[in-house]
Amino acid sequence: MADPVYNVLFICSANSARSIMAEAIVTRAGKGRFKGYSAGSNPAGKVGEHTLTLLKTLGYDTDSFRSKSWDEFAAAGAPQMDFIFTVCDDAAGESCPVWPGHPASAHWGIPDPAKVAGSHAEVSAAYDEAYRMLSNRIGAFINLPIAKLDHAALHQHLADIGRT
Repeated sequence: MADPVYNVLFICSANSARSIMAEAIVTRAGKGRFKGYSAGSNPAGKVGEHTLTLLKTLGYDTDSFRSKSWDEFAAAGAPQMDFIFTVCDDAAGESCPVWPGHPASAHWGIPDPAKVAGSHAEVSAAYDEAYRMLSNRIGAFINLPIAKLDHAALHQHLADIGRT
């Protein structure tokens, strides 16, 4: 029997940086076991240029990324999500959307690199750091023995990953 493919949705407010990076990372690192998606509660309408530049530099094909509303994933015919992670930064007072339903979920707050002002080097460093944080958390997530964990244990692991 084939291993299941888990659908993973990353949500933030604008869907222009963090959630797009997370979608890319989980799909690549998940090697066919995970399919990433991203959305925003108040989408910017376009993916940020710094996000696209970073992902292209790291060898990602960025042609399919777009900023979209989370409403797409609540509509009939949308993929069924197995996991949903919010990546907005509540420490900075950013409001995080709440997803109804029963997928396993957790909050993995990441500072928004799109809010960083400064030199090109400072902005690039913020995007690099957001990518690094997401990559580390997603690496821990995709290596969990998901099929062997009960709901409570899985929820605890997901929450713990968000605190790293």
